[in-house]
Amino acid sequence: MSANDLTEMVSAESIKQIDRWIAKYPTERKRSAIIPVFTIVQEELGYLSREAMDAVADYLEIPHIGAYEVATFYSMFRLEPGGKHVVSLCTNVSCMLAGSGNLKQWFKDELGIEPGQTTEDGRITLKEVECMAACGGAPMLEVDKQYHENLTVETMADLIRDLS
Repeated sequence: MSANDLTEMVSAESIKQIDRWIAKYPTERKRSAIIPVFTIVQEELGYLSREAMDAVADYLEIPHIGAYEVATFYSMFRLEPGGKHVVSLCTNVSCMLAGSGNLKQWFKDELGIEPGQTTEDGRITLKEVECMAACGGAPMLEVDKQYHENLTVETMADLIRDLS
């Protein structure tokens, strides 16, 4: 077994899903499946370690740097372990003008975390992200892949407090 053997890192079911994605592209273009493959691997492992990125690159037969470029470009990929709930707070122009700075301040004041940090109990990780294409519902954030828009500090605080 290679240190970068994806089949040893993730479940057989994940490999089946990965292979279904790869089959959607011509053999010489299987690198095109990298985003769904990373998504599947992250779902199972919780984040994309360097070893996981290398394993995906080897599985797709692409240079490791090609995998790193994709993983570091897209904010949906986590390169370090995080909390049980990942909160992605949009701080782009529309959200900033609509009050995302106040939402970010709440995390600091109430939970003691800033973007890139996780609460001491491991429950919440806060990520600061650029535009999430919900400008009409600003300010917004994403929690565990679900968008929450038109937030106030109070509605967001209730949402975060309700996370178990």
